[in-house]
Amino acid sequence: MTRLSVNINKIATLRNTREGNVPNVKLAAINCEKFGAQGITVHPRPDGRHIRYSDVKDLKSIVNTEFNIEGYPNRSFLDLVLEVIPNQVTLVPDAPEAITSNAGWNTITHKELLKTVISELKAAGIRVSLFVGADVKMIEGAAFLGADRIELYTEPYATAYPLNPIQAVEPFILAAKRAKELNLGVNAGHDLSLHNLKFFKQSIPNLLEVSIGHALIADALYLGLELTILKYKDCLK
Repeated sequence: MTRLSVNINKIATLRNTREGNVPNVKLAAINCEKFGAQGITVHPRPDGRHIRYSDVKDLKSIVNTEFNIEGYPNRSFLDLVLEVIPNQVTLVPDAPEAITSNAGWNTITHKELLKTVISELKAAGIRVSLFVGADVKMIEGAAFLGADRIELYTEPYATAYPLNPIQAVEPFILAAKRAKELNLGVNAGHDLSLHNLKFFKQSIPNLLEVSIGHALIADALYLGLELTILKYKDCLK
């Protein structure tokens, strides 16, 4: 079964609109795991507009499943993850001030940066995943640089899915097959939802993990967190 990692950034975004600690990010992580999430994902940025560096440090002692930290590999981010030592670091190419990730790495253009960073993280015993589009050349680059996994950037799939699901998923099937040939694990994330997740999972049998935040937290406002997590996990069976 594909693992569900819940991105709790949006919990922190809501908290940060007021002073205080409501909603409580640590309690949200505890409840996500209690309700069946198999991982917790966070994406801290230097401006602290959602998950803060202090949250990441606090969560380390609380997360009992898999802790996945996403981010752009500037020095402050690398120092943070090397202090915390999560199970997985997912490197994303967006600048620290970006609203959200909107593209995958060009693993050829940025090969020198990525090779150095991947080596540093793996030396600390951290599994490294690179956020990439469904581009075979970029996936081959990820393997050449020594990444353990890729995370497929699925916004193009989510956008095209309502019009033609088969056509929307085809590039991702090809990408996942090539990753498997290169002994890369395959994760996926961005705009996956209850509407499109099941078909994506059925189409990509070697999918190890999905990281979902915005849609899942939004659904939880209507369905409740426990039922929402159960519904997402049902899509991944």
